[in-house]
Amino acid sequence: MTETAAPTVALPHGAEMPRLGLGTWPMDDAAAETTVATAIELGYRLVDTAENYGNERGVGRGLKASGVPRAELFVTTKFNKRWHGVELAAEAFERSADRLGLDHVDLLLIHWPNPQQGRYVQAWQGLARLLEQGRVRAIGTSNFKPAHLERIIAETGVVPDVNQVQLSPMVTRESTRAFHARHGIVTQSWSPIGGEGNDVLHDPVVAAIAERHGRTPAQVVLRWHLELGLTAVPKSSDPGRLRQNLDIFDFTLSAGEVASLTALDRGDAAGADSDAFGH
Repeated sequence: MTETAAPTVALPHGAEMPRLGLGTWPMDDAAAETTVATAIELGYRLVDTAENYGNERGVGRGLKASGVPRAELFVTTKFNKRWHGVELAAEAFERSADRLGLDHVDLLLIHWPNPQQGRYVQAWQGLARLLEQGRVRAIGTSNFKPAHLERIIAETGVVPDVNQVQLSPMVTRESTRAFHARHGIVTQSWSPIGGEGNDVLHDPVVAAIAERHGRTPAQVVLRWHLELGLTAVPKSSDPGRLRQNLDIFDFTLSAGEVASLTALDRGDAAGADSDAFGH
């Protein structure tokens, strides 16, 4: 492990997950292969992909090219709504594992709840079975609201290890984070440094804190996630930014700085609505 490798958090079902990883959307296979290998060389140990990204093969090639033992890597992928069923979830796993060139996945997620389809509970039952069989080390959800989470927990008795949601200082997901905390679910932030319509990196509050610490705006925002006890998967394919994004474990933000960043929140409406969107 390099000196910059991220610390880990214990997940409810026993796996240890790095608190910071590499997001790979919207890279294609070629970009993913190069970026994943570079990121692992720099110290990343968590790589996040999905069926819908169309880059699992490239991610798998990058993992292999890195030369780092499989046991040191944590690989997350997600499946689409066509696989929302007990047996279908197992098929989704097999297909993703095959594309990745892996015999197991560390964390498998339902990508979106797709409540209009109404089969996410069956998909969750399928994930619970894969966990029991040892084919995945951890299971979770992506973009689930507290109401969706309440339903799968009530109907199966199985709590997700992780719920991955769009989360940044401009979309803080306070009620979702509170639900996670009550149930022991680890929050993972996608688009953690903002994105379309949420350009937090150019906010003057962020800029002032970055200048105070001699850090980049992205480093300050990623540190905010850590201060809140979150995990995050920022995406970059630039080696310099990859290095900077991982270099956030040797400074802290004050309580006042954390509060001023949190105050940038524009509410859940500023992020993706998983009751209306999904695939």
